[in-house]
Amino acid sequence: MQTEQKKRPVVALTGASGYIGSHLLDKLKERFDVIALSRSGDKQENTDRVTWRSCDLFSQIDTEKGLQGADIAVYLVHSMSPSAKLTQARFEDMDVILADNFAQAAKKNGVKQIVYLSGIIPPEEKLSRHLRSRLEVEKILGSYGVPVTTVRAGLIVGPKGSSFPIAEKLVKRLPVMVLPNWTRTKTHPIALADVLTALQKSVGNKDVANKAIDVGGPEVMTYKEMLEHISRVMGKKFRSIHVPFPTIKLSRLWVKLISGMPKETVYPLIESLSHPMVAQPSHYVEGISNGKIPFDEAAKTAMDEEQKSKDSKHSKKLTLPSPPPRQDVRSVQRMPLPSGRDAGWAAKHYMNWVSESLRPLVRTEVDDQLNCKIYLTFTKQPLLILSYAKERSTAHRALYYITGGLFANAKESQRGRIEFRQIPGKQEMVVAIHEYLPSLPWFVYKYTQAPIHMLVMFLYRKHLERLVRHKKQSGLQIPQLATKH
Repeated sequence: MQTEQKKRPVVALTGASGYIGSHLLDKLKERFDVIALSRSGDKQENTDRVTWRSCDLFSQIDTEKGLQGADIAVYLVHSMSPSAKLTQARFEDMDVILADNFAQAAKKNGVKQIVYLSGIIPPEEKLSRHLRSRLEVEKILGSYGVPVTTVRAGLIVGPKGSSFPIAEKLVKRLPVMVLPNWTRTKTHPIALADVLTALQKSVGNKDVANKAIDVGGPEVMTYKEMLEHISRVMGKKFRSIHVPFPTIKLSRLWVKLISGMPKETVYPLIESLSHPMVAQPSHYVEGISNGKIPFDEAAKTAMDEEQKSKDSKHSKKLTLPSPPPRQDVRSVQRMPLPSGRDAGWAAKHYMNWVSESLRPLVRTEVDDQLNCKIYLTFTKQPLLILSYAKERSTAHRALYYITGGLFANAKESQRGRIEFRQIPGKQEMVVAIHEYLPSLPWFVYKYTQAPIHMLVMFLYRKHLERLVRHKKQSGLQIPQLATKH
């Protein structure tokens, strides 16, 4: 960037090559210099106002580098899609890691504001997994002192994304709509253009620091009414039958089958349909909350853009072959922490617990630097060598790099790691494996080592749950396992 351009504030934009991020990028560069963050940022060309950076937000180091030089950061991240060839994780647990990395990196780089696109949170105690996760991410982003502005949108009417394309495909593919009870729930759709305006008006706006802002279009309607509107825009006659079933769980299945979209996307969204997703007056901000574009106009624009995109793809005859997928693994499990204990304690405790609990099959060796080797009892070569990263670890996060062992393909991946990370504000943690490349043939790994790992994680979680109950019931100190060197 040129010297005179540096006078403009710098905005770091996550997901800059994605559905919403790519549209927002065009608007932001009118007022700001933009650091565009993407996993494939190194394949993009920089311009006078936009600097692209490759960034894996699951890596704390990558995230810190990605936010260097930023005054404001925009967070458009949601991990509803698998992030590795094998992903053993719930989306809400992956979101914890992404948000915590981002919040800590923003604090370290002196970022003055985080703008976060979330979902409308209804005033109910029992929320769906998807909405609980959105609220949890909001709290994590603000847990290190950086002011957070949360723009909460319901169903975004745009050509891509998730919710609207699902509804569009249901109308297009079903001659008769079967309408369960949840289709009577109210929703507050908003055009993509209005969401972009709300985000743009929030970036750099000190008046909305530490505020959650609900945004919605000019119409509130039930899901049935929304489907009727989509049919009218398509020029299709709407036929429907109301039934008191299927339940939400059954609805997830048939919506997935009809829409053809992955269950990782469909299931969390359908689970949220029992909640009224309507903007609340208590979260209203004049000029930001009130979208102007009517639903029918937004729907027609979205469908037209989607058709143009399809026509453009069909016109391209040359397609480059995609590289073979990495045979990597991501595994994330959430676990309780006993009162007074942190993630640093849990990491040391785990290494000893493995040896004690899986005896006589497994033994571990932990040295004075907290490096660990895990063996089968009858082998001389370790299965895994875990090197403790002291400089990247704290009481709330213990990090080990996977640097060798019979089960690790350490030659091809220097970034394989396991971490124990405490969730800010909670007596819980996540135990996560990232970028692990197994040395076993993939088929063998998937049906042997992978399920065994999940079993070990399950047993360790049950062990911690017993410790939590024990301490609550007796108030006694948690017994320490003997440390092996």
